[in-house]
Amino acid sequence: MASLPFSAPHLPGSRFKGRLVRCAGERQELFNRIAPVYDNLNDLLSFGQHRIWKRMAVSWSGAKPGDSVLDLCCGSGDLTFLMSEKVGCYGKVTGLDFSKKQLSIAISRQYVLSKACYNNIEWVEGDALDLPFSNGNFDAMTMGYGLRNVVDRRKALQEMFRVLKPGSRVSILDFNKSTQPLTALFQEWMIDNVVVPTATVYGLAKEYKYLKASINEFLTGKELEKLALETGFSNARHYEIGGGLMGNLVAAR
Repeated sequence: MASLPFSAPHLPGSRFKGRLVRCAGERQELFNRIAPVYDNLNDLLSFGQHRIWKRMAVSWSGAKPGDSVLDLCCGSGDLTFLMSEKVGCYGKVTGLDFSKKQLSIAISRQYVLSKACYNNIEWVEGDALDLPFSNGNFDAMTMGYGLRNVVDRRKALQEMFRVLKPGSRVSILDFNKSTQPLTALFQEWMIDNVVVPTATVYGLAKEYKYLKASINEFLTGKELEKLALETGFSNARHYEIGGGLMGNLVAAR
């Protein structure tokens, strides 16, 4: 377990709340290391398709103008910015992550992109297993590539359920653990022959080799639906997207 304080860059218009984060230190350090090239690699490795998947995730969240929403495990802010555009200037967006370097990049991007609605974003360093928010606080929530990486998925879903308002939804985008042998085989081939070699160019081969193991240890779509229902959500549905390589769980409180 690790506790990391965070000093946010001093940029005009950015709002940040720092707090001690206690989580799996090894995974936290991994995301700090890949932060500088994370966005470039996402574009290269998905051939830009991740932008489509993220827009789908935001749409499934049910966020609407004026809502107060949370982007959990926000990373460098892709989903956070999309949620900001969805809820507009009269809404409120919170982006939470455990990686101080990812949050630094997100805040810098907020300043550079400089859209009026992005002033509604507040960045929080925090733990997905111990969210620093009151019960029933958010109208909608997104999580991109985070559930696979938390040390306790049940606890993470319980925390999501707790901070969502009744009737609201969480939309969780991640790699899909396919039950189709050919899809799973192709996914492994892509990681071994495209993802890791590309990451090697950036000196991050070790950091991206973890992907295959993390997907193997992840839950299938049906298992994710079952876990969401067990943690209190009234209904849950998992959608396979990106040719079955990605998946999106939508759960309603």
